[in-house]
Amino acid sequence: MTKKITIALDAMGGDHGVSVVVPAALNYVREHPDQALILVGREEAIREQLPDGLPEGLSIHPASQEVGMDELPSQALRKKKDSSMRVALDLVKSGEADACVSAGNTGALMATARFVLKMLPNVDRPAIITALPAVNGRTWMLDLGANVDCTAEHLFQFAVMGSELVSVVDDITSPQVGLLNIGQEEIKGNEQVKGAHELLRHASLNYIGYVEGDDIYLNQDVDIVVTDGFIGNVALKTSEGVAKMIRGNLKEGFSRNILTRLSALFALPVLRGLSRRIDPRRYNGASLLGLRGVVVKSHGGTDALGYAHAIDIAAKTVRADIAARIEEGVTRHLETLRKPA
Repeated sequence: MTKKITIALDAMGGDHGVSVVVPAALNYVREHPDQALILVGREEAIREQLPDGLPEGLSIHPASQEVGMDELPSQALRKKKDSSMRVALDLVKSGEADACVSAGNTGALMATARFVLKMLPNVDRPAIITALPAVNGRTWMLDLGANVDCTAEHLFQFAVMGSELVSVVDDITSPQVGLLNIGQEEIKGNEQVKGAHELLRHASLNYIGYVEGDDIYLNQDVDIVVTDGFIGNVALKTSEGVAKMIRGNLKEGFSRNILTRLSALFALPVLRGLSRRIDPRRYNGASLLGLRGVVVKSHGGTDALGYAHAIDIAAKTVRADIAARIEEGVTRHLETLRKPA
């Protein structure tokens, strides 16, 4: 019998807090009766969103504080020990929950998760990874904002962690890894990228070399794109903006007059398919890799559909036993590098 997965939700985190988290949790437990969710936060605020009471599979764990979206990570770590974010992570540490999902302050979540759960052996920094729509289905990318400044060794560790996650989540035996650069020529790139390139060339990963920005969406030969958190976050936010612009322009264009409205009726099946494919909510949920536990970051402004997708990512990551796989994978690849040529 499969073990029941329990996920702690930071109910107060994000731009919308309980008004999004609770409806998402209600829908999720209805569709996944084999899983349990713990709503962590101010009990009175949570119960206001539960007119029919708590359904089976849903419980409340009180927390008296919450972390603001603009709060400094250091302040949240020192002064918010009973925040919904911290308590949810504490539940993972104690084993009462298998994973934590939060739409709250990214910096605070990263700092608190690292403090509470600690890092895996041979991993220096956690990294944020998520999937983006691409011609071959989707492409995974990391880091997306956890580490602004990275060394070559950090980028190498990101590549290994991403490879371990994607191999189990997407059931790919040997995911193809690319290193994001400003060109595919050997002479291009900064010293960190060039150093990571040398490490990856000699590792036992399925490394395909440098990729460029358009390869994130168009290259059918890459499953994982590795970069530092500064570039990764800019690329992610740019992608979200482009997707919203396309959807907005299509909506405006087809509603200009009676003829465009009529043509929209004929194009409706295609438009719905396109809208669904580039909908950021369906790619919501970024895993924080490298920790001794499963933590998933939801977009702060997402709705209940997007938040439910983040919960699903957490459940899949738990089933994959990703922390153990990353620990073993990083150790194995480091040993490969240390072997004499």
